[in-house]
Amino acid sequence: MSCFVEKQSIVRRIWGKSDTILFIFGGAAAEFALNKAVDWLYFTGRLPSDPLGRLFSTVSYARMIVFAPIDEAHKAIDTMRHIHTAVENNRDAKIPDWAYRDVLFMLIYYSIASFELLERKLNNEEKEEVYTVFYRVGERMGLKDLPQNYQEWLPVRQSHLLNDLEQSNYTTDIFKQYKKHLGALRYKVLIEGQKLVVPQRVKELLKFNSFSILKPIVPLYKISRKLKLDGIIKAILLPANYKAQIKALDVQHH
Repeated sequence: MSCFVEKQSIVRRIWGKSDTILFIFGGAAAEFALNKAVDWLYFTGRLPSDPLGRLFSTVSYARMIVFAPIDEAHKAIDTMRHIHTAVENNRDAKIPDWAYRDVLFMLIYYSIASFELLERKLNNEEKEEVYTVFYRVGERMGLKDLPQNYQEWLPVRQSHLLNDLEQSNYTTDIFKQYKKHLGALRYKVLIEGQKLVVPQRVKELLKFNSFSILKPIVPLYKISRKLKLDGIIKAILLPANYKAQIKALDVQHH
């Protein structure tokens, strides 16, 4: 049975480790709060009541697609599209195509940024591979105007960052909700983690300074992983109701 993503693919390595996914999740959480289409999530009421759960389900979905056989992956993508269509019908308006592309672009960008932060730099071929996987997801969802390859995508991503993000009342509210759901310490860790992976434009809009207190800790964290101590760190930092979900994200590499 052929898989949506080949077994040897770098994409499986990226999405097979919970810490990489947590950074993808953290980065997306920051950028998402700035997206001009974020009002859509307020329309369903899902976002303010559980902003982290809402985002986490998107990330879990993406991960499921990465490890699924082709037909199951296609089914999951089609389901995702149907859910959004139902929301559009309820609101009697269309979610703009660029908003779908933005979410896809976040998954591409943060997959690369998170892996590079925690593991090593990716070469152009590997970046291309990441792009291709998500391009196929976007294509299946029926998204228009997707760049053909990674190099073509870079300037498009840049213009998306300039045109589709803004600091709004929604942004302030979402971050308030993050803090409420995480508590002060974990919220601080989230912000410091976001600084390590978000692009410059996102930093500017969120008024993040460049220095993250986690920067000197990352090398130590890498060592803790080798010593298998990272589980303790995650146990301290993760909200209790996510621990099992996040543990389940680790794929055993044999």
